[in-house]
Amino acid sequence: MTSSSSERDQDAPASGAGSEEADDAATAAKRKKMFLTLGAAVAILGGGYYAYDVLVASRHVETDNAYVGAHSAQITPLIGGPVLEVLVDDTQMVKRGDILLKLDDTDARIAVAQAEAELAMTERKVRGLVATDSGLKAQIASRAADQARASAQLAAARSDLEKARIDLERREALVASGSVSGDEVTSARNAFNSAAANLRSAQASQAQASANRDSAVGDRDANRAKIEGTSVDTNPEVLAARAALDQARVNLERTIIRAPVDGTVSKRQVQVGQRVQAGQSLMVVVPVQAAFVDANFKEVQLAKVRPGQPVTLTSDLYGGDVKYTGKVIGFSGGTGSAFAVVPSQNATGNWIKVVQRLPVRIALDPRQLAEHPLRVGLSMTVDIDVSN
Repeated sequence: MTSSSSERDQDAPASGAGSEEADDAATAAKRKKMFLTLGAAVAILGGGYYAYDVLVASRHVETDNAYVGAHSAQITPLIGGPVLEVLVDDTQMVKRGDILLKLDDTDARIAVAQAEAELAMTERKVRGLVATDSGLKAQIASRAADQARASAQLAAARSDLEKARIDLERREALVASGSVSGDEVTSARNAFNSAAANLRSAQASQAQASANRDSAVGDRDANRAKIEGTSVDTNPEVLAARAALDQARVNLERTIIRAPVDGTVSKRQVQVGQRVQAGQSLMVVVPVQAAFVDANFKEVQLAKVRPGQPVTLTSDLYGGDVKYTGKVIGFSGGTGSAFAVVPSQNATGNWIKVVQRLPVRIALDPRQLAEHPLRVGLSMTVDIDVSN
């Protein structure tokens, strides 16, 4: 009994040491397994990230710095006048050609009536010029006859003067012999002087007749210059009067202001009774059915972006359940900072490099816009597939 008990007491420490070694070995194996598992997990995650980056991420660029835009139509009158009626209000949808507002057309109608009267008077004036041309031809012929008559009278006056001269010379030659009395010589001299005066009068008459004919020719030429080579319809004065009438009619039509595009009325700033001026902003028509997106990508994201690449978009308005498809149209000519009201001056003072953003224009599918309309300024998330 005593010896057996001693043997058991000697074997007990040996068993305890063996158990501790086994526990240590199991712990080490477990730790090794955990490290291996962790390493495998890290490797899997790293491989997965690398695969995602190579197969997915590298083929897409994304930004949430994107907003809906559209080429809004500014509604401005082309003529001034008081507002007679406003037919639309903010948020109202309109079609191209719909009447937005009307201006008082009283002055425009009066201007049309005046232009019509001016055109009629001008046409009558031109017809009168055509008729005057025939009268001036007859007047020239009459002046030519007067000139011929004056020439004949001049020739007769010259003959009379020559006869009077000869008579005077004969009588003066006979005075010394006493064959001719002094009274006859005096009468001959008076006849000679009278013939000379008649000659000068005939010369003046001829000059006047010639001047009258030249004046008639000038009147005819001046009248003919206004109508030569034209008809009543093509006469410049008639064309000018007709253009004035057309302008008056256009101004009358402009008293009715219509929508230039399909869209939504926004920023209405006009009321009935207000007097507006040409070029004054009255409202805006936003063509939401032709909206686009301007996405502001970082410059480091644009190396692979090209026009025509497909784009997937979501809006904060509808959330991720509604996806839009589009395509890249092109790039802005400069960054946002370059076109800012106060552009940065990087060449002065201390300089810190800041990654710039370049607007990228993206076209949207009109059918999707019709199903889920957007509004200018709404936020969008843009994903461009750069694999193509």
